[in-house]
Amino acid sequence: MDEVEGARTFAASGSAYDLYMGRYSIPLADVFADAAGVERGQTALDVGCGPGALTRVLAERLGADAVAACDPSPPFVEECRARLRGVDVRLGRAEHIPFDDDRFDAALAQLVLHFVSDPSAAAAEMARTVRPGGMVGACVWDFAKGMEMLRHFWDAASTLNPDAPDEARTLRFGAPGEIVALFEGAGLLSVEETSLTVQSSYDDFDEMWSGFLAGIGPAGAFTVSLADDQRERLRQDLYRRIGEPDGPFSLSATARCAIGRVRD
Repeated sequence: MDEVEGARTFAASGSAYDLYMGRYSIPLADVFADAAGVERGQTALDVGCGPGALTRVLAERLGADAVAACDPSPPFVEECRARLRGVDVRLGRAEHIPFDDDRFDAALAQLVLHFVSDPSAAAAEMARTVRPGGMVGACVWDFAKGMEMLRHFWDAASTLNPDAPDEARTLRFGAPGEIVALFEGAGLLSVEETSLTVQSSYDDFDEMWSGFLAGIGPAGAFTVSLADDQRERLRQDLYRRIGEPDGPFSLSATARCAIGRVRD
């Protein structure tokens, strides 16, 4: 399968990811775990764990020895292991999860499906690792209108270059019902979709802009690919689009979430 646009840019440090997207994925992890009904006494797998935003929430709720995680990025695997001692963190893709059948009560993928090269295989693998009656869940950003930081960015980028790889156009699963259809195709039952909204605060515009300069994800890769003068034009347009803040400001982000049950 071809690699999804921007996927290889996640070979970055955990701290760089935290500066860019972690400020949204960390609060999202709590509401995602709530939506999936994660509670003490269960075991859970974090698929595509990154540096460990959701993994940490799962470990806090269930205990480190009840949680496992995997990610295809070696730096993220190393970071997650270092941050969360006792969690079984392995190198592995969602399409080939490195854990046994029927091992977990829940398998969750946060902000992962849109970067998976074979989503059907990933959904089947998540279901395979979960015991009968257990839960499989996934959430992704609503790039079209729900993720303010990226929506403003891509609107500015598309003005600069109409062929800019706007994630609302190039990535999957941002539209209603797409994850539901994927999960139902994998044989999951009682699949329900909800929306999860979080906020992130910035001290100033430069703090937000520095996240794009780390080159992470499609937006970061686009930013660092530009010539200096084009990058400055992008910066100025983005600054204008978010209201020219002269101090702290906040942006919201909405993710589409689907949860399904593995057949008994």
